[in-house]
Amino acid sequence: MEHPAAGGPQLRIENSIKALSDVCELHVVSGSAMTAGDSGKASREFYQQYCHDFRLLPSLERKLPGNRFLRKLVRIGQRLRFDDIATNAAFIVRHAEQRSIDCVWFGFGNISYDLIRNVRKLAPDLKLVCDTDSVWSRFLLRELPYSQGRDKRKILKEGRAKELEERAWVNMCHVTTAVSEVDAEYYRGLVTDPGRIHIFSNVSDLATYNEVPPAAQDVRRPSIYLAGTFWPSSPMENAARWTIEEVLPAVRKSIPEIQMVIVGKGSDEVLGDVQDPSIVIKGKLPSVLPFLCHADVALVPLKFESGTRFKILEAGACKIPVVSTTLGAEGIPVTSGRHLLIADDAAKFAEAIVQLVKDRNFADGLALRCHELVSKQFSVEYLAEEAKRIIGYLKNA
Repeated sequence: MEHPAAGGPQLRIENSIKALSDVCELHVVSGSAMTAGDSGKASREFYQQYCHDFRLLPSLERKLPGNRFLRKLVRIGQRLRFDDIATNAAFIVRHAEQRSIDCVWFGFGNISYDLIRNVRKLAPDLKLVCDTDSVWSRFLLRELPYSQGRDKRKILKEGRAKELEERAWVNMCHVTTAVSEVDAEYYRGLVTDPGRIHIFSNVSDLATYNEVPPAAQDVRRPSIYLAGTFWPSSPMENAARWTIEEVLPAVRKSIPEIQMVIVGKGSDEVLGDVQDPSIVIKGKLPSVLPFLCHADVALVPLKFESGTRFKILEAGACKIPVVSTTLGAEGIPVTSGRHLLIADDAAKFAEAIVQLVKDRNFADGLALRCHELVSKQFSVEYLAEEAKRIIGYLKNA
């Protein structure tokens, strides 16, 4: 929960709140350290305009450590202790009872199982929604082919544990949301009543992309653009290094002057060893638009992940052509050659980039059709309609 949104997770929460505020009386209880303290004032003020009431969970009300390093550790989100979970659950239930709230909607419910379980124990009749941005067990287990040894055993253990959680919460909550039919089909296979699974999409608020800012000083054309959230051994590090090491050399054979721009939280730290003057790595930015809006091609070179990619939705909103892997485009009803280009090996991925840079008419046509798709099926207004259907279901549940 952060404004301006620093990446896909923050965009998910921001757009969900915008959509829900259109169709119900919305009370927001934040469990995000990014909304605590003086530094979170701007985020709180932004979200307050969309909700009836805004509160922080008790675990965030405690004074943060004075040491800057310790404060950073808290703010990046450590796992809550059991007593924090119990206290937060009691606060949520009490908050709902005092305000006659009918339903608690857990943003990022797929990583909130302990909190959901505690709320359910305290309030057996309260209607609960587990809102998911991905199938987290898939997010974990899809890394297996790219890991080895002890890491592989750890991933398998964590993935299997998450599968057990997923089976538990889909039958515990009145509704589990999925961002796509791909994810929804997985959840339907776990639940005794498939009617509890509903689509609540990742979307873009197109109004926030209407104004094209000037290009960043670092941008020079032709430019390819890669954005995401990075941590060591993350899907984004894997994607970036594959692009740098295997795709970019092939692109340079046809376009020697190509520039690659990499932005996103953690990118400057995780890729700090990359020393190439034609690769610009910017880290976390207030806005990616000075780079994205002036790119020739946006890249989605993911090999493992789950959910649907804001990278495609944002590029579509900005009318920037996209090259993606098959997995990168999962869950979005796009067709290669119509909305974007899809390629899964390095040589073909490079060929697709070169084609879009050199054939601007073809590239612009793809970008326009992708923009039309985002406008029709991945807008905040479309998400509000999905929210309305879910709330209608909950009234009769």
